[in-house]
Amino acid sequence: MNSELDHGLAGDPLPDSLVTRALLPGRPGYSRYTAGFFRSARPGLVLRPQSPGEVQDAVRYARRHRDVPLGILSGGHGISGRSLNDGGIVIAVDALNEITVLEGNRARLGPGARWGDVAAALAPHGLSLSAGDSGSVGVGGLATAGGIGWLVREHGLTIDHLRSVDVVTADGGLVHASADEHPDLFWAMRGAGANYGIAVSFEFDLDPIGPQVGFAMLVYTPDDIAAFLQAWGTMIENSHPTVTGTLILSPGGQGTSPAQALIVVDADDPDTVMERLQPFAALAPLANQSVQLMPYPALLSQPAEQHGRGEPHGHSGLARHLTPALAEGLAHLLASNSSFFLTVRSAGGAVADTPADATAYAWRKANFLIATLGGGSADFETRWTGLLAHFEGMYLSFETDTGPGVLARAFPPAHLTRLRTLKQAWDPSGLFRDNFFIDPATAAPTHQHNI
Repeated sequence: MNSELDHGLAGDPLPDSLVTRALLPGRPGYSRYTAGFFRSARPGLVLRPQSPGEVQDAVRYARRHRDVPLGILSGGHGISGRSLNDGGIVIAVDALNEITVLEGNRARLGPGARWGDVAAALAPHGLSLSAGDSGSVGVGGLATAGGIGWLVREHGLTIDHLRSVDVVTADGGLVHASADEHPDLFWAMRGAGANYGIAVSFEFDLDPIGPQVGFAMLVYTPDDIAAFLQAWGTMIENSHPTVTGTLILSPGGQGTSPAQALIVVDADDPDTVMERLQPFAALAPLANQSVQLMPYPALLSQPAEQHGRGEPHGHSGLARHLTPALAEGLAHLLASNSSFFLTVRSAGGAVADTPADATAYAWRKANFLIATLGGGSADFETRWTGLLAHFEGMYLSFETDTGPGVLARAFPPAHLTRLRTLKQAWDPSGLFRDNFFIDPATAAPTHQHNI
């Protein structure tokens, strides 16, 4: 054993189960945990459990050191970078990367599995699970926040397919949560899971998928960006459910920069793909276009390494429609003198098939997720604040602001009240507080769950 690790933090020895894989600054392997996809950090201690039992040991250890930050890392892809920290403890669950296809079109996934690997493992069975748009994202972070991916309009959110989750709770217990067992925790884990424990295993229902899907990249050069955004919104809402699209825009003086569209059609017949894509060609002049058929896993590119630096700036908002007022506001944002890019992602269709009160994620009628990365200038922030009135919610995975105002936008009042009550029950000391903290002190007192 290493003598430094034997003494742990403040002379508190690490559990024997964690010593051999724990990392201190400067040790071989430590650099992996100094950068996520967008942010850099320098944790004081990295714990790398390899089993649910070892995660329990790590949580019990972290409870004894609540005075230091605590990050939970699955893939390290989160825009906020809150899975890492400076000087605190990071519990990295990337070794819990199970991908097992079960009978009955189900799969058991570990939080450290990457979505690209999941898609590749499911494809030979003719199965898929809608989950994000990047293969390097870890299962754990996305599957407890929502999950808006390339198949969202056809199959809904990732959390809509979750049937059970094993969670290490703040007291170090291991709880199986489902519709029948601890349904209150199961409700909270589907949209606000970072506040209630560390998910160590998920079981999902899967959807069928063909050997290929249609994928189009279109580059528009609209004369009027606001009018184009309205037309895009109407087109997406009226498209076949198998069609999901994302717009990517960046500032261009008066908001006249090119707009890149990425569109997926879940169909493997070329004529069907072209029929469903054809209306998009008329939205604005096209500078470039490419349409191809490819296996679904090929959509999920996987960057080899993560080299995030500094503090990222990201914002998000959910909207039912790209109304004229919202479109004008987005065009105004694009005319700011800032360096950033704006995405308009599909978030509708089958998402609305689940009632709003069925999960902690509540914004079921929103058809669009609007997100920015970059910016940060006073001018940019003023223009973004002007957009908030047009949103009916926001998506935490794409937000870097913190505080009560963010939570008030992320959850409707009734949802937030219930989440605070559940926080009081499951994590009354606020151990899990470094990722959009829901303060248990604001809830009415209740009894803690004893596991």
